[in-house]
Amino acid sequence: MSDQPLTLDHGSGMARPFGDAVSLGVVLATIAEWLPAVAALLTVVWTAIWIYETKTVQRMLRRQGG
Repeated sequence: MSDQPLTLDHGSGMARPFGDAVSLGVVLATIAEWLPAVAALLTVVWTAIWIYETKTVQRMLRRQGG
């Protein structure tokens, strides 16, 4: 197995922008009270993954682990 973290960059080039757009739409719909809290939770999870995959966070994790 590879030591590299699995990122969305390994898939289609459209996966991340599409997910980001859906995430933003869910946030706006939740604020407008159009969707239940479950949709907000899924957005929080998506955003956490997005932040985790940033170069800054990955650099910080490599410093702590090695």
